[in-house]
Amino acid sequence: MEAMDHQHDVELRPASASASATADTSSRDHDTAPHRGFALPRADGGRDAWLVLASCFVLEATVWGFPLASGVFQQYYTTHDFSTDDLSSVAAIGTTSTGIMYFAAPVVYGVLRKFPHYRKTCSVVGYVILLAGLIGASFAQTVPQLLATQGVLYAIGGSIHYFPAFLYLDEWFIQRRGLAYGIVWAGGAASGVAIPLIMDWILTNWGFRTALRSWAVISVVLTTPALVYMKGRLPDQHADTGPRKLEMRFVQSPAFWVLQAGNIIQGLGYFMPGLYLPSFATAQGWSSLTGTIAVSLCNGAQVLGATFTGWLVDRYHVTTAINVCTAGTVVAVFLFWSFAIHQPIMFIFAILYGFFAGGFASTWSGCANPVRRGYPAVETGMIIALFAAGKGLGAVISGPLSGALVKSDVWKNHAGYAYGSGYGYLILFSGITASFQTIGWVGKKVGIIV
Repeated sequence: MEAMDHQHDVELRPASASASATADTSSRDHDTAPHRGFALPRADGGRDAWLVLASCFVLEATVWGFPLASGVFQQYYTTHDFSTDDLSSVAAIGTTSTGIMYFAAPVVYGVLRKFPHYRKTCSVVGYVILLAGLIGASFAQTVPQLLATQGVLYAIGGSIHYFPAFLYLDEWFIQRRGLAYGIVWAGGAASGVAIPLIMDWILTNWGFRTALRSWAVISVVLTTPALVYMKGRLPDQHADTGPRKLEMRFVQSPAFWVLQAGNIIQGLGYFMPGLYLPSFATAQGWSSLTGTIAVSLCNGAQVLGATFTGWLVDRYHVTTAINVCTAGTVVAVFLFWSFAIHQPIMFIFAILYGFFAGGFASTWSGCANPVRRGYPAVETGMIIALFAAGKGLGAVISGPLSGALVKSDVWKNHAGYAYGSGYGYLILFSGITASFQTIGWVGKKVGIIV
């Protein structure tokens, strides 16, 4: 870490790989600090910056870590309390929750960008709604009730609670923004190692009602301190100058839509392995714990994958990072999951898929660079929020779609290797959709992405 003064009046140091992605924060500092005599806290390092980053990490871990256990809950619901319900309906609980949170990103970010002084209030209100969703789900008697609480209400609360962190992170990290986002997104994956195992243990011994209430308590214990340390870098006067103009003209950028197209298509298949690994393991005749361990390995690998991809984005063109993630994901699906008729092969697949597919979200901050070259006034956070919404579209569709793929699979007991497990269509679909992320590389070759 380079030596830096404790405080700076203005942040004007451009990084060649990320100058365009950081101009928004730099310009706001420049407009405000010199004229009002503010000494802004150090960016990209220092106690306050790392505390905010740690708080964002905790919010990521608690809000997004729980949906990573959706496959464990799905396996339990379809074999216990709700075994007579349609698989597509049960699968929609997890994907709806994840999809809504992704979809809500640009809405929450846009509102709070215009009214930043409501950030902390918004996060606390969302916190309460999230807890209400968990507690409400613990009293559910039907799948629609679970969908409304564990799916929809949890997602609404989680979105309002979590996305203010984007604004804090953008203020505190400028030159190291890609790495910061990679570390934060690794938080969900880190908690995803333990949560599936913990939830599986509680579900097996005490049922889903106790599991949901237990997670509500854990969320309170972990999140409350994080909210205390979450604060902005820019002065309150800067935030209270009234509604800010939101720059949205970047949606006219061809570069944005090329990158978004790959993001949406990849999102259609991205969630399927994590959602169905427990069921896949059971179909192979293995214990449910085997599938849960695979999910935990997948989530754990995302910690390294997200951080590594963030590092790549800060040093190379974003399409390079995307290609690395794409190649690794396709190899994992077609070379390992396709032949996962033995447990070790499935575990290898889970690790590789988590590492490479889990890094895609860390490329979003880098995707903002070519978009902002034509629209320098737009904020990185809004671009990331729209990429999140694109992935959310894939998540919402993938719930019922995955159920339909499994239900219509005619390869079951007929095709070889894992393709005859009843999940052959799903395996094929996951690999094909992942390969579409190379659209970004094609766009760079033809000059759409610079």
